[in-house]
Amino acid sequence: MGIGDRLKEERERLGLNQTDFAALAGASKNTQYNYEKGERSPDANYLSAAAAQGVDVLYVVTGERKAQAPGSLSADETQLIERYRLMTPEAQGTINSVSEALATFNK
Repeated sequence: MGIGDRLKEERERLGLNQTDFAALAGASKNTQYNYEKGERSPDANYLSAAAAQGVDVLYVVTGERKAQAPGSLSADETQLIERYRLMTPEAQGTINSVSEALATFNK
């Protein structure tokens, strides 16, 4: 598996299509396509922008996942917290109740 394959895997893990991901990383859809097909290699600016979107750039480049530091959050967990902070206090209370019920249910 090459850089392009791993880049595609990371984009799909984040739930983004090529057009949307390319825009977030500062590239065109055609450039994104070429990166994923292995016809071009992403530069440092692109990789930095991709990292800011939650891409594990070490994995893309080397094929090795970066170790999660104890207490660090995944991209999904970070997104959940960001959404939570945008909610009204009433909505946060509802989310707290639902998450407590779901956590208890799965024990």
